[in-house]
Amino acid sequence: MRPDNTSEVFIDATLFMGMHSEDDAVRVASKAFFADRLAAGTAGRVVMSWEQVGRCDDLVWAYERGVQDDYYPFMDVLHTDLAIDRIAYEEADVRRAFTAPGLDGLPTHERLLLAQVIGRGGTLHTASPRLLGTAGLPVVPIARAGAPAPVAEPSFPPYLEDLYRRSLVLNVASEDL
Repeated sequence: MRPDNTSEVFIDATLFMGMHSEDDAVRVASKAFFADRLAAGTAGRVVMSWEQVGRCDDLVWAYERGVQDDYYPFMDVLHTDLAIDRIAYEEADVRRAFTAPGLDGLPTHERLLLAQVIGRGGTLHTASPRLLGTAGLPVVPIARAGAPAPVAEPSFPPYLEDLYRRSLVLNVASEDL
């Protein structure tokens, strides 16, 4: 639990990579989430498991080198400037992942992540189509693929917005999030 007794906000790879989704509703909603958190400074702190960070990298490394070179400066600066606590799973998370009934049927990576979220009393903000349809779990949906995009797209501070615009050469298919 955070020192101010508010729920920890977890993010996953689908939300982070959602900023580059081919679906504008997901892309804009994901970007809005991060722009709002960045504007909030340390009050906008989020938590991301090491595995979810790695899932982002794994997705990007599947693209050609030129796309990676245009994408990574944005990711690097956002990871530096946004208050992100990157954390490992604990033994209790692993145990909970395979004993908590509400996690039955989910892929292992989502079971582990949700077990971590539950163990820390947090909420998971996600663009995962699979998790958006779950009930009884601490999941906050960001956007659904195919939903109308917000009227106005938020902006990052100019130095980051420029990097973001350049990074949009990375265009992730919805099924790859």
